[in-house]
This record gives sequence, structure tokens and C-alpha cells, in this order.
Amino acid sequence: MKKMLSFVLNGREVSAEVESHRMLLQVLREQFQLTGVKEGCGQGECGACTVLVEGIPVDSCIYPAFEIDGKSVVTIEGLLGEGNKLDPIQEAFVANGGIQCGFCTPGMIMSSKALLDEVGTPTAAQVRRALSGNLCRCTGYVQIVESVLKSVGAAT
Repeated sequence: MKKMLSFVLNGREVSAEVESHRMLLQVLREQFQLTGVKEGCGQGECGACTVLVEGIPVDSCIYPAFEIDGKSVVTIEGLLGEGNKLDPIQEAFVANGGIQCGFCTPGMIMSSKALLDEVGTPTAAQVRRALSGNLCRCTGYVQIVESVLKSVGAAT
């Protein structure tokens, strides 16, 4: 079964015809060519595929695409500002070594963005809790937490 979905993707109204068995990750990568969202485990365990749906971080590899109809979705590509200016959280990851191999980075940034939008200036414990569903293969957790804190001027 196919269904026409209409939703807001990175601030733009879009629509797509989607088969019922498709996950949000597949739709984003295959129909919209948004390759910043990564498939790591395909089971909702690693967080590499994290995007924001209505401001809430979700694992897009297990999020049914039919569920996005009428909602707002933001991917890592949606954080870029005018003239491809990086979001402050992206700048902080670059400046503070929060990016190592880069595979987990989009998911880490999106989970961090949701936290920052919710609490403003988080504590290190809040950052670690918010990132608990995101795995880093390079074990760069210290730099990642520091990057999030420094993006809002919090002490580390």
C-alpha cells in the first residue's frame, strides 16, 4: 500500500508517495537525498539516524514513514543557516574535536540540538543523559560532551 504524505522537512513543505513498510530513514535518504542521516544498526540502538520530529529526537531507522504525515522533520542538513552557515552546535563540534570519524556526528548533533532547545544551558549530566541513545565508535564522548557545553558557553 502506498500513501501520499505531506510534511515540513527542514522548513519546507514537501510531499512524497511512500510505501507502508518504509521507515523515515529510507524516505529521507532515498526520496530526498538527505544523506546526513546515517543507518548504523537498523534497529534503533545506535542513534546514528537521529532526526527531530516535532522537536523530539527519534531513531529514523525504526520510525514508520507514515507517522510523519502533517508533522515537522528536521535533519542535520536543516541546521545549516543562510549561506551554509553552521549552527552553533555544529561549530562547537568542529572547534572542540567532537567529530572524529564523523559517522555518529549527525545523530549526536541532533540529540544535542533537541536538548539545547528544551533546556537552554544544560549540565554535563543532562548532556550525557540526552546522548545516552547515541553510540560513538571512536569513543569520543568526552569531546562530544564538551562540544555541547561549549556551544552554549557552559563550563566543562
